[in-house]
Amino acid sequence: MYVNPNIDTPIFIQIAEQLELSIFTGVFPEETKIPSTNEISALLNINPHTVLKGMNMLVDEEIIYKKRGLGMFVKEGAVEKIRQKRQSQFYEQYIATLISEAVRLKMSKEELISLIERGYSNECH
Repeated sequence: MYVNPNIDTPIFIQIAEQLELSIFTGVFPEETKIPSTNEISALLNINPHTVLKGMNMLVDEEIIYKKRGLGMFVKEGAVEKIRQKRQSQFYEQYIATLISEAVRLKMSKEELISLIERGYSNECH
């Protein structure tokens, strides 16, 4: 895990995003313990309250949960929840921007689809 204090994204959000990515990619499987706030704060040399704020975002999203006296654990179904969240963000972050740029370039829908198919061909081989 790492955080970059020189970007606009608050550190607690960076922590939440890093933990979410680690869960999504299987670093922390469902129903396993994640590092404690103190472990993460020591690793990153940041305030434990900042770490807790990031973790609480994931608790609110039902990605992780607290077992009293044992720590934070990845909730069952967390990976699918993250996948759904990312798929809904995908359109806004990538597709809408892609289409806007294609329109500015006066590209047809067919030309754009052809470029996407070419990209898929390159990625899958």
